[in-house]
This record gives sequence, structure tokens and C-alpha cells, in this order.
Amino acid sequence: MALATLAPVPVGTPAVLLLSGGLDSTTVLALATEAGYAVNALTFRYGQRHGVEIDRARAIAERYRVARHVVADINLRQFGGSALTADVEVPKDRDAAAMAEGIPVTYVPARNTIFLSFALAWAEVLGATDLLIGVNALDYSGYPDCRPAYIAAYEAMANLATKAGVEGTSRTRILTPLIDCSKADIIRTGLTLGVDYAQTLSCYDPSPDGTACDRCDACALRAKGFAEAGVA
Repeated sequence: MALATLAPVPVGTPAVLLLSGGLDSTTVLALATEAGYAVNALTFRYGQRHGVEIDRARAIAERYRVARHVVADINLRQFGGSALTADVEVPKDRDAAAMAEGIPVTYVPARNTIFLSFALAWAEVLGATDLLIGVNALDYSGYPDCRPAYIAAYEAMANLATKAGVEGTSRTRILTPLIDCSKADIIRTGLTLGVDYAQTLSCYDPSPDGTACDRCDACALRAKGFAEAGVA
């Protein structure tokens, strides 16, 4: 068992955190709050089929009393290319072997690259050097933009692309406290911090009222995590 951690910072240190309303990003928010950050949460209405996650993100941001919560509107549905942004069926009832094979149709092309670009721009305005994202390279669905190599490359790019980076006044960090954790470890971490996971939504194909389908890959990984953590 390896609980996720974030190093303490001076209380009120600004940071930008990508908040989807899901299990992982909510755990990172709890960690960041515990560490002392003044969190500026960024959520996207990007044309996803499960817009109910935005309501969950708002409720979670309010609970943690973030410094500011922005819901940014971008329309990735005009490009399509994913079961989350086009009229493509979400895969259901897949076993672990099927989920481990290739990149699934629920991958949204370049999503984390787009989201981190917005976060980087806002961080530069705020004078924040730390970006927080709940990517995970163990119990995940094979997305290329959740890997350590991707995060390292993006961080390097960020420090070439900003005024502060070029002038050498500060250095951007992309913090990924969950990247080496299993889903069970993430859940255990959140529970030690009092996270109410009933507020979160992981499902790729929820009903309009936010009820999870219990059959998609995200639901399966979430259920596996809770089972391994020994939590209902």
C-alpha cells in the first residue's frame, strides 16, 4: 500500500488544479488543500456526453472552498473522434484483458494537452508555478496523455513557452501525486483525508441524473479500486 502525498507549501501558495468532478481529481484537490495550496480549480465543458460531471465539480469545489472555480467552455464535439464527444457507443462489460489492449474509443484526442494549456495560461496570470492533475499510470484506461513521459515533456515545453520560464523568474511544475498509485491506493488516500466519494462521478455513460452505468471501463476500474481497498 502506498498512499499519495504532496509536499507542504506555505499556506496560500496559489496553484491551478484540473477538476473533473471524478475520483482522481477530487483526491488531488484534497491533497492540495491539506498541503496548504490556495487552489484555483479549472473544469471544462468541452462537449462531453456526461455534462453532469460539471455539477459534481461545482459541488466539490464549493465543499473545499477553493480560491476560485472556473468552468471553461470549449467545444471538442465539433471535432468528434471519441465516444465522449461523438455519437459513438461507449464500450461496456469489458474484462481486464480487453481494457488493457490498445487505446480505447473513450480517449479524447489531445484532451490533457488542451486542458493543461488553459491551466498554464491561467497559472501565468495568477503568478502560480504549480499545476495539479490527477493522471494515473497504473489503474487507467491506456490513455497516452496520462503517462509520466508525457507529463515530463509537457513540463519542459511549459518552461519554454511562458514569460516567466524564458526570463527565469520562476519554473512551472506539473504535479501528479497519483501517477504511481493504484486506484485502491488513491481511494485509501482520499479516505484518510475525508473525501466523500459519493459526490464524485467516474462513469463514461451516466444517466441524466448522474447515476453510473456500472458497466463502462471507468465504472469497472472504480469498482475494482474500492474492492481492493476493502471499502463499500
